[in-house]
Amino acid sequence: MNSIFENKSNLDKKVSVYTMGCRLNFSETGTIAKGFHERGYKIVDFEVPADVVFINTCTVTDGADSSCRNLIRKAQKYSPEAKIVVAGCYAQMEAENIKKMKGVDLILGTSEKYKVFDYLEDDKNEIIHIDKTNSFYKASTSLEEGHTRAFLKIQDGCNYICSFCIIPKARGRSRAISIDEAVTEARSLINNGFKEIVLTGVNIGEYEQSSGEKLIDLVSRLLELDGLERFRLSSVEPNTMSKELIDLLRASDKFLPHFHIPLQSGNDEILTEMRRKYSVSKYKEIIGHIIELFPNAGIGADVIVGFPGETPKQFQDTKNLLSELPITHFHVFPYSKRKGTIAAIREDHLQHHIKKDRVKELLNLGEKKLRDFALDQIGGTSSVLFERKNNNDLWEGYTENFVRVFVESDLDLKNKIQNVQNIKAENGILYSKLI
Repeated sequence: MNSIFENKSNLDKKVSVYTMGCRLNFSETGTIAKGFHERGYKIVDFEVPADVVFINTCTVTDGADSSCRNLIRKAQKYSPEAKIVVAGCYAQMEAENIKKMKGVDLILGTSEKYKVFDYLEDDKNEIIHIDKTNSFYKASTSLEEGHTRAFLKIQDGCNYICSFCIIPKARGRSRAISIDEAVTEARSLINNGFKEIVLTGVNIGEYEQSSGEKLIDLVSRLLELDGLERFRLSSVEPNTMSKELIDLLRASDKFLPHFHIPLQSGNDEILTEMRRKYSVSKYKEIIGHIIELFPNAGIGADVIVGFPGETPKQFQDTKNLLSELPITHFHVFPYSKRKGTIAAIREDHLQHHIKKDRVKELLNLGEKKLRDFALDQIGGTSSVLFERKNNNDLWEGYTENFVRVFVESDLDLKNKIQNVQNIKAENGILYSKLI
């Protein structure tokens, strides 16, 4: 591979970055995008011809793997002369298969992706760079990508061995940033104009086990920062979401009433087979405490349907639980066989059409519950951080409890927090007007 600096100065170069998967990936892409910007690159949309295309990948499901391969093909189409860099979890796990694809110039694992600039300058012909070390690389959203909510990475990797999950193999063991470092990163985000920060990681509830410091102490320090107006947590495992943490969040006027608590299954037998660390009753207890303190909270949940051996009754248990609990945002996935996981070697895998039908059933339920949640907010007021103008010339943002809002306005509302009156709701989206 020749150096990309061979014929052009950096000031003439363009890079497009594309992020798949979780909020953690978005925080990491943000840091890498900032690195490109600092080196003189112009960041352009994925469809715009670029000199470098950086794809930060996901491998949580077969569908994610397929999407990654499609993106590589699209990158070749949109930027036929570009150096195509495939990085992240899918690259870590399937480097040799990616190498066979046309147009791929660099394949960087979950740690090596931070060294992309060094590898782009290297004139060696090595394509694959996979590192098995457990270094922690700091990451956060950058202004260069145009985001208004900042994702701040405080933890990486996972020590759990859930029987369906490949992520510990892709990202390694759990490790974390120190409280002082996290506070410094947060101050930098605030100074750069971000009003809202979302803490993210693979398993942020294990922060204390990884750092030796308490998550509630970190959250407390962040909530005290001047200039921080809105604060959220990303996904927190139910066995690590303590009442103490929920109580701390309730005491702050900066924390927004929006939680993401993975469920995966509403049946204790399946949870045991999945090697999850909680029961249905424990999950219900945590959700109950959240709703007691945050009656209007938006609550998201990950659900896997069609786990090997899942019976119709066990699936119905999950559906009944989701109907019963005040879950508002459904993230439903069919079980995906991942090579190297415990569940993959089982002999009782369900047929694709069964999983597909069960996914559809839960998605329909989720859509109804989100519609009802939005309808309940008609006539009330919300505080919205506006992000962008959509193709219908309406400003988009999210309420405190994470319902999407559309507003018509000639003002520049990007990165502005405004109060709105909620007029109507359609398909889980609020149509509102500025107050």
